[in-house]
Amino acid sequence: MPEHHPLVTDIHELSAETFDWGAIKWLCNGKLSPGTAQTLGLCHILPGQRNPLHYHPNCDELLYVLAGQGRHRLDDEVVELRAGMTIRIPVGVRHNFENTGWEPLVSLITFSSGDRQTVFLE
Repeated sequence: MPEHHPLVTDIHELSAETFDWGAIKWLCNGKLSPGTAQTLGLCHILPGQRNPLHYHPNCDELLYVLAGQGRHRLDDEVVELRAGMTIRIPVGVRHNFENTGWEPLVSLITFSSGDRQTVFLE
């Protein structure tokens, strides 16, 4: 077994946060890597599901779609996204992502803070 470096995480050793709609594995944040100014995660949304409407009061979010397709709500606007597309969600913008396809919607998500804050609206 390789020795662990304090700046390295291994997705195989990290637990997922699971929800009715899917799961998130946090790959880097202030808890996993104290002192970081960023958060990185891998998000799975199940077919026909969506995460709750929310916003981040302290950071921007970048979301890159690795697999699948869906509708991303940004305040009152809806944007269609598919694998290979990236969206930036500015601080304070209400948003959520709905999987409109038949396969899991997989996204790499990153935030401009190591202590990402989330306010859920539903």
